[in-house]
Amino acid sequence: MGHRITLGLLTSLLALGVVACEDTTHGATTTSTTTVKALFDPCTGIPDDVVLKAGADPATEESGIAGVHQSGWEICGWRAPKYFVTVYSTGRTVSEFERKPGNVDFADVTVAGRQGRQFRVEGASKNLGCDVVFPASQGAVQLAILNRPGQDDLQDPCAVLYRVGESIVPVLPR
Repeated sequence: MGHRITLGLLTSLLALGVVACEDTTHGATTTSTTTVKALFDPCTGIPDDVVLKAGADPATEESGIAGVHQSGWEICGWRAPKYFVTVYSTGRTVSEFERKPGNVDFADVTVAGRQGRQFRVEGASKNLGCDVVFPASQGAVQLAILNRPGQDDLQDPCAVLYRVGESIVPVLPR
C-alpha cells in the first residue's frame, strides 16, 4: 500500500510539473508553436550509462506521466533508491515557467557548467523536490528531483539535483 501511495504522490507531482506551464486565457489553453516532433525525447536521448551515473536504475524508465504521453511534452523518469529523476522537454520557454503560479523561489544557477533557473513547486511536497529549467533551441528542458517520501536520511533535493545533473545535463539539448 505504501508503494501505491508513493506512486500516487509522484504521479500527482509530475502532473503538477506538466500543468505548471499551461497558460489559460479566457478559458482557452494556449500552446507553443513548436511542433512536438522537434522535441528532445529524454527516454531515447539519455543513455542508460548516464542514468546509472545519476544514481538511478535504467530498468525503471517510464515515459510520460504514469505511462501516459502529455501533449506538447516529452517526459521520462527513473527511480533511484531515495529519489525520482525526471526530465521534461517542451517547446515552452523559461519565461513561461517563471510566470506560472505555484512555481516559486526562482534563482539563477549553474549545473554541470550550464546556466539555468532553479525553482520549486508550492505545496505539500515543496521541500521534497527541486527543479532546474534550461533554455534550449526547442524551448526548454527541465531536470527535476523528487525525494521519495518515507525514506530515512534524505538529502536536500537541490544538492541531489546538482550531483545528478553532472551526468544528465551534458546530454540535454542546447
